[in-house]
Amino acid sequence: MKSKLLVLFAALLLSFNAFAISLQDAKAQGLVGEQLNGYLGVVKSSAEAKSVVSSVNAKRKAHYEKIAKKNSITVSDVAKLAAEKAIQATKKGHYIQNKSGKWVKK
Repeated sequence: MKSKLLVLFAALLLSFNAFAISLQDAKAQGLVGEQLNGYLGVVKSSAEAKSVVSSVNAKRKAHYEKIAKKNSITVSDVAKLAAEKAIQATKKGHYIQNKSGKWVKK
């Protein structure tokens, strides 16, 4: 019985992941965009967009913290540099945040 429950639970987890949207898909659909603070932001609110933003930003924050510690600088400084690179690397037609905080297509 226990093994059947474990198999069912694993199948449920896989099915939830199958419905998860990728970062690139979310960007292409205009759901998320790059912010000036180095983190991803929600452009069009949806459960999928919020999920992608939460997941990506948690990973970014952990990465920024490692870089900051290694280089004896602040996480904020790392995030600002990352924002510049991410915005430059954003594909045409995807959203970025402008200096006034508005979402605009690149």
